[in-house]
Amino acid sequence: MRVRTRGYWLYLIPSLLLFLGVIVVPFLMNVGASFTRWSGVGTPRWIGFDNYARLLQDERFWQSFQHNVGLIVAMAIVPTAIGLLLAAALFDYIGKRFGSRTASALRAMYYLPQVLPVAVAGVVWGWMLHPSYGAVNQIFGLDLDWLGDPDLALATVMAVMVWFQLGYPVVIFMAGLQRVDPAYYEAAEIDGASWWRKFWHITIPQIRPEIFVVLLTCTIAALKVFGPIFVLTRGGPGNATMVPSYFSYLNFFQKSNVGYGSAIATVLALIIIVVTFLFLRVQEREQ
Repeated sequence: MRVRTRGYWLYLIPSLLLFLGVIVVPFLMNVGASFTRWSGVGTPRWIGFDNYARLLQDERFWQSFQHNVGLIVAMAIVPTAIGLLLAAALFDYIGKRFGSRTASALRAMYYLPQVLPVAVAGVVWGWMLHPSYGAVNQIFGLDLDWLGDPDLALATVMAVMVWFQLGYPVVIFMAGLQRVDPAYYEAAEIDGASWWRKFWHITIPQIRPEIFVVLLTCTIAALKVFGPIFVLTRGGPGNATMVPSYFSYLNFFQKSNVGYGSAIATVLALIIIVVTFLFLRVQEREQ
């Protein structure tokens, strides 16, 4: 048996080499650069933990993580909650009353924003939210600068991200619902349980693994979000929508402060690793 399993490892070698070359080696190089002062050209100068000490005193750095908390709500918590309700409604009500094709078509419509390139979706939303000719102001008769007002920019980006992220949990949860034994729902109907009670006591417990997966992947996506911020606001106005990934980008490419940008990226990567570990530990205990 051991002789047979040895042959399988040969097929993993290309993936392992790719993982080392694309993930591990660049990450280690980034960690090394975070201990230097370097403009990206010339010889880096070793400065130890000075970049990390600077991080602790940088208000923009801490402010960017505060904005990340809001994006976690918009990209993980809200889409998961709404996605659960939509998936259950499509599966239990729409699918049974109007047929599986109608439910599949609606599921595809919810998932469509995930298929669109981030740049395309961002440009379209930029047009729709423009203060002068944007469709949102025109439809509702408003005169608001959705992305240019510091008091509105973060909330607007959060709303866009809910729209962008919603289709992913809907698809995952509908797939999970297909493995739930229909006998549970039939027994609940015989006992006179309402749709809400079936949703709360059967649906949610039965697809708990899918809920963990969606929360974990969406939380990671929110922590490292870059594209929508780059397209919609560039971290502005001021620092109203600044996030760690874009803050790192600014130091890398606009300020030519590679060492400090590497320190920001390293801290962000470590936070993502810790969050992933905690999610997996909680999931193991639940199981």
